[in-house]
Amino acid sequence: MSDVHTPATRSYNMSQIKGKNTKPELLVRQYLHAQGLRYRLHDKTLPGKPDLVLPKYKTVVFVHGCFWHQHKGCRYFVVPKTRTEFWLNKIGRNVANDERQPDGVY
Repeated sequence: MSDVHTPATRSYNMSQIKGKNTKPELLVRQYLHAQGLRYRLHDKTLPGKPDLVLPKYKTVVFVHGCFWHQHKGCRYFVVPKTRTEFWLNKIGRNVANDERQPDGVY
């Protein structure tokens, strides 16, 4: 199946998908800051480039999106209507990678 968008439109759409400062991430950051916890953002020196690093507690936080990680029982995950097989394979690989990590530790 060919793409329904022109290459320029597809490029624009993909450029609007954010990897940092997403709404769930901002909510977690706001909550942690309100609790008096201080953190660093997106530390490139650590494996996986965690969303938040709490150096005082030697802890990292990853904020995973529902679409990319298909959390069990999540009401927000929706199977895409186009290119379904491609997306299910891609998301399935993410889920498999998540399951390989012991107890959610990255």
